Amino acid sequence: MFRKITCTLLATLLTTVVATAQDETHGESYSPEDEEGQIDDQAVDSVAQFKQFKQNFIESTFCTEGLIVIDTLATANEAIQVVLYSDNTWKYIRNREIAKDTTIFEKYWDNKTLFPYRNADLSTMPSSVVIELLDTLENYHYPCMGKIRDNGKFGMRRRHHHQGVDLPLHMGDPIYATFSGRVRISEYNHGGYGNLIILRHDNGLETYYGHLSERLVECNQWIEAGQVIGLGGSTGRSTGPHLHFETRYYGQSFDPERLIDFQKGLLCRETFLLKKNFFNINSKAGEDFDDEVASAEQEKKEIVKQQAAKKAAIQSAKKFHKVRSGDTLSHLATKYHTSVKKICSLNRIKPTTLLQLGRSLRVR
Repeated sequence: MFRKITCTLLATLLTTVVATAQDETHGESYSPEDEEGQIDDQAVDSVAQFKQFKQNFIESTFCTEGLIVIDTLATANEAIQVVLYSDNTWKYIRNREIAKDTTIFEKYWDNKTLFPYRNADLSTMPSSVVIELLDTLENYHYPCMGKIRDNGKFGMRRRHHHQGVDLPLHMGDPIYATFSGRVRISEYNHGGYGNLIILRHDNGLETYYGHLSERLVECNQWIEAGQVIGLGGSTGRSTGPHLHFETRYYGQSFDPERLIDFQKGLLCRETFLLKKNFFNINSKAGEDFDDEVASAEQEKKEIVKQQAAKKAAIQSAKKFHKVRSGDTLSHLATKYHTSVKKICSLNRIKPTTLLQLGRSLRVR
C-alpha cells in the first residue's frame, strides 16, 4: 500500500488518506477484538468453512532500510496513522497508543524470560487455530533470503531438537522484521542464541532472530514489517555466519517453512491454519485446508465407529433371566451377583412387584 508522492500532491494524499482510513475501518475505532491470535476465540468450529484459504505466495511488501521518516500524519480514524518516508513513499500504520491489543502485548509479556508461557494452559487450545498473517495494515518481509542448510532444517538434528531454521548469510547482512509488532527480547543470550531478538506480532506469533552480530532495536520498541532490526553474524553457539530463525505460538515452536519460502523470500499464504500437532518436532501433517477437511471427516468416522463399538459392548454385556416357579428378586440378585435395587432399576419395577412366570428380567 505504497505510492510515489510529491510535495505538490501532498494535499491530495491527505484527502485520500482520510477517506481510505474511514473505508478500511468502516468509520469505527480500532477494537482489541479485531486482532487475531487469541487462543480463546480462534477455534476452528468447522474446518470446512476455511477451504477457501488456499496457498497464495506473497512477496515482501516494504523495506525501510536506509529510509528516514519525514512525518507522521493523523487520519480520521485515531487508530490509524500515515508515515511519510524520505523516498516519497508512504504507508499506513497502527497508532500504538490506541491500537494495542492488551491480550497480545501485555499478557505473558516478559523482557527477561525467553519462554514466558510456562503457566499457560495449552490444554485449552483448540486442535486448529486460524492465524491472519496479512490484513490491510499488516505487511510482510522475509527475515533474510537463502537456501536453508541441509542440517539447518526444523526437526531432529544429531538427536537434539532443532527448533528453527538456519539461513546462510554474510557477516553484517541486514535482518528484517517479518511482521509488525513489538520487541519482547533484545539481549545477548548465553544459552546458545548469542545476540537474540524476539518480536511478538499482532497475530500472536513470536519470531526469534539468533546469532546476530548487532542488535538495532530495544525492548518494548514498536516495529514495522520490513524494518531492519539487526545485522547477521555468528555469535553464540554457531559454526559460521547464519541466521537462526524460529516461529512460535504461545511458546510452542513449529516449522517456519510452513509460513515462508526462504529461498524465494515469499510468504506462503495470507491466512495460516496452525494445527496443534505442528508443535510435534516430527510432525508431517499437511498444510492444506483440504487435508484438514479430510482429517476432520476421518476423525468423524472414527468417532462414529467408536460409538458403535461402545453400544455393541454395552448390548453384549446385558444379561436376561426368564422367571421360573420359585424365583424371587433376592434369589436372582444372589445368583447373578447383583442387588435387588439394581434389578428393580433395570426393569422399572418395585421390590414388592409380583414376578410373573415366563417374564424376561434384565439382571445386568
